[in-house]
Amino acid sequence: MINLIIGSISIALNAEFGDRYKNHREEKKQDLEEPCFFIQCLNPTKRLFLGKRYFRHNQFCIQYFPETGNKNEECSAVGERLFECLEYLTVDGDLVRGTKMHYEVVDGILHFFVNYDMFVYKVVAAMEVMEEVSAETSVKGQVVT
Repeated sequence: MINLIIGSISIALNAEFGDRYKNHREEKKQDLEEPCFFIQCLNPTKRLFLGKRYFRHNQFCIQYFPETGNKNEECSAVGERLFECLEYLTVDGDLVRGTKMHYEVVDGILHFFVNYDMFVYKVVAAMEVMEEVSAETSVKGQVVT
């Protein structure tokens, strides 16, 4: 599920910012081409709700590495655009709303936080049912089928 959400985030970022901004799922220490985004899930949790329903908390951090000398100004502008483009995502055919959105700029890098919390259903494989059962017994001398 997390990889599907990351894929949907990447699609939304590409639709908003275009191909010039690269999206990374793994942190790159060297040869980072700015401007770019780094997408990661911080702290996913799952708790049983009712029956086979589970509630998943998925907090994501999208880091933006700016290209200009006015890093704070550029980060603030990108942060405002992220509020709009990440509000709704289509994940596996379902519409999911981003909540608890906020951002901060630390050392010239934008850190945008958003939660995509949702219910998931655990699908249990159906057991094979016997085709036919027959029994024969005797009660007080009479055969019962």
